[in-house]
Amino acid sequence: MAHGAQLSVTDMRRSTRHPVSHNVIAEHRQSGDMKLHICNLSAHGFMVDNEPAVARGDRLIIRLPTVGRIEAYCIWKTEDRAGFQFERIIRMDDFMAVIRELQPNPALRRRG
Repeated sequence: MAHGAQLSVTDMRRSTRHPVSHNVIAEHRQSGDMKLHICNLSAHGFMVDNEPAVARGDRLIIRLPTVGRIEAYCIWKTEDRAGFQFERIIRMDDFMAVIRELQPNPALRRRG
């Protein structure tokens, strides 16, 4: 029997990533609340860079501006970074609203 996340879309690494610097408190089923620093974000997922205490396949719930609570699964992990895939894709208009809030400097925003 397979363990961990069983995701229908397994690789969205070609999605446009937007650099951000956003601290969140994530809800983890076994570990409880944990502080994470999101350093990039796409409509499909995000990356954290503060040595997260998670394993591949772990499920977290985070809260993003505009979107609210959203579940994500750890897809990959290194010593100091981890990549997460959302359990659902964020609608483009909502995603752009999140980026506007998390990237107040327009020079950082990607075009398109």
